[in-house]
Amino acid sequence: MATEALRPELDRHVLRERVLGADSPWRSLDVVAETGSTNADLLARAAAGADITGDVLLAEYQAAGRGRHGRTWSAPPRSQLSVSVGVSAANVPTDAWGWLPLLTGVAVVDAVREICGLQVGLKWPNDVLAPNGKLAGILAEVASPAPAIVVGLGLNVTLSADEAPDAGATSLLLLGHGEVDRTALAATLLHHLGARIAAWQRSAGPDAALLDDYVRHSLTLGTPVRAQLPGGNEITGTATHVDRLGRLGIDDGAGGVTVSAGDITHLRPIQRSSARDITTR
Repeated sequence: MATEALRPELDRHVLRERVLGADSPWRSLDVVAETGSTNADLLARAAAGADITGDVLLAEYQAAGRGRHGRTWSAPPRSQLSVSVGVSAANVPTDAWGWLPLLTGVAVVDAVREICGLQVGLKWPNDVLAPNGKLAGILAEVASPAPAIVVGLGLNVTLSADEAPDAGATSLLLLGHGEVDRTALAATLLHHLGARIAAWQRSAGPDAALLDDYVRHSLTLGTPVRAQLPGGNEITGTATHVDRLGRLGIDDGAGGVTVSAGDITHLRPIQRSSARDITTR
C-alpha cells in the first residue's frame, strides 16, 4: 500500500467525542491543517491573555516543529501525531515541573502499547525510543504570564525511512504497524496523558505510580551515559535514578552528581546494556 494512502486526516469530530466531556481534563480540542509550531501557537494564546489550561491543539503538518535548545524538525503532512496541550501548574511547586515531559513520555509508552502492542522505552529526559531509533520527542515550555506549561510532542506514525529527518528516527510504520488509526491513537494518548497530568497535579509532583512506571520504562537508568554540558564539558558515569524534581542522578565515581534537563545539551549512552535493551523486556 502506498504511504500516502496510510495518511487520512484526523477526525476532529470523533476526537472531540472521545476526548472532551464533563469528566475530562481537556476542555477544548482543535485540529489545524498546517502551522509553524503547535507549542508556539499555544504560547501565543497565553501571552495574549487566554487561559490555555486544558486546551489541545493538533496539527496535520508543522513547518517549524520545535525541540530542546532551539532544534527544529519537520515531517510530511499526516505522517505524525503533532500535538500540544496546555497544563495548569498553579498548585504544583516549580521544582516539580520537570516531571511534565517525563510523565508525557510514560503516557506515550502506554498509548503505543495499548494501540499497537509495542513495548517502547524512555530516554531521559524527552525521547521515546524503539529498538531501531527515536519514535517520539517531547518539549515542555512555560507559558507567560499564567502559571501554565505547554507540553508538545511529535510521534512518528507513517514516516518512511526516506522521509526521516535523520538516520536515528523511526516510526510505527517502520516497526511494522503501517495501518494505525491516528485518530484512535491520538484519543488514547490524550486519555493516558490527561490521567497522568491529573495525578501529578493532585500529588503536587510525581506520585508513587508515576515514579514506578518511569523506572520500569526507562532505558537510561542503570546504563553508562555521557552528559554533554554547555561549553564542551561533560560528565560520564552510570545513570542511577530520577529524583522527585525530575533530575537525573549519575554515579561518576566521585560522589555522584545530579543534572536537570536544562543543564545538558545532550545525553549519550556510552554503551547499551543488553539487560536494559527494550528488545529483551
